[in-house]
Amino acid sequence: MSGEGATGEDAEAGTARFRRKRDAILAAAAEAINEQSAKGMTFADVARRVGLNTTSVTYYFKRKDELAAAAFEHTLDYLLRMLDTAAREPTAADRVRRYLQLNLERLVRVREEAERPLAVLSDLRATEEPARTRLMAGWREVFRRTRALWGAAGTRAAKDLHGARAHVLLENTFWLPVVLARYEPDQWTRVVDRLMDLFAHGLAVPGARWTPELLDLAHEEREPGRAQFLIAATRLINTLGYRGASVQRIAGELNVTKGSFYHHLDAKDELVIACYRRSFDTIGDAQAAADRAGGSHWQRLTSAVATLLDVQFAERAPLLRTTALSGLPVDVRTAMVDRSNRIARRYAGTMMDGAAEGSVRPVDALIAAQALMALQNAAFDMRKWAATMPRERAIAMYGSCLFHGLFDDRALGA
Repeated sequence: MSGEGATGEDAEAGTARFRRKRDAILAAAAEAINEQSAKGMTFADVARRVGLNTTSVTYYFKRKDELAAAAFEHTLDYLLRMLDTAAREPTAADRVRRYLQLNLERLVRVREEAERPLAVLSDLRATEEPARTRLMAGWREVFRRTRALWGAAGTRAAKDLHGARAHVLLENTFWLPVVLARYEPDQWTRVVDRLMDLFAHGLAVPGARWTPELLDLAHEEREPGRAQFLIAATRLINTLGYRGASVQRIAGELNVTKGSFYHHLDAKDELVIACYRRSFDTIGDAQAAADRAGGSHWQRLTSAVATLLDVQFAERAPLLRTTALSGLPVDVRTAMVDRSNRIARRYAGTMMDGAAEGSVRPVDALIAAQALMALQNAAFDMRKWAATMPRERAIAMYGSCLFHGLFDDRALGA
């Protein structure tokens, strides 16, 4: 009997060691994916991070795509557990608040090195079959359970609105690590409280009406061919991620040769940088056009954002998603985030001026501006949702998530 017990204990200990090592490899893979994208991750880099050789890693995961898929599945499972916990709260506002709190608690543990970061999901669509079908089904379940935080939708319009709110909530929690990095750790709770205040009450003062004017952003292109190349690249990178959108695919999108790519740009990194600059210039143009049009600062803010949502939903010349940042060198990534922050500060200035004149509700403008950047950036992913209704309604419904908050049903009458 004692011999059998020892054998069982040895097997259990062996299983525990296997799981610990496997979990360490998954955590290292997540860090590599976040820095280099899933396609940029290598077995050698993951092995280095956990103090193993490459052969040891392949004992747990035979192929790199298998390891990346497992890292993504871990993220999806983690999100589902948080959502299930939040779903136990009595009201929609309580459930959203609890979900934000759970995200904050996780990020605190990561900062204290009690937990490892999750793999960002930006490369999910670029994974290979058969993993892709399974992972996308997992993502749809995350979205469905997030939408369910608002309860049952009695009408199609309510379901559409809950979907928009779910998307805005998820995108803001994904962007939260970048926002928190600008604050001292003892301020993190306050940041999340101020974000929840925005979600609960929006930017609108009592009686404010959503009447934006779509602004004309047309301008003469000095190199029309290069501009078309950037737009095609932006669409593909938004869909497939930085590594998934190959030069060959981008050229094929325009029915040109790879040589045409190098006529316009010297390298792929330069392409992504140029796409970001075009996107940031588009946002800056909308902000400047709104200021030239005049009116209250509420009017300027709603007009700029509505115009950019129209750009995203139309898909003619969309903005590049921040998800492409993970494929860029660190110095370039930092420069792009700095430009994004400057644009966000302009939004913050408009909010503060609006609060002073009484047209915008007093909020923490720096935090609200980052939330607004996340909203307009992620709108590209909602273009199919927007295509199911008149464009004006889609813009009003999606914009309401921050302008009127996540719990105000006036948007149902948009």
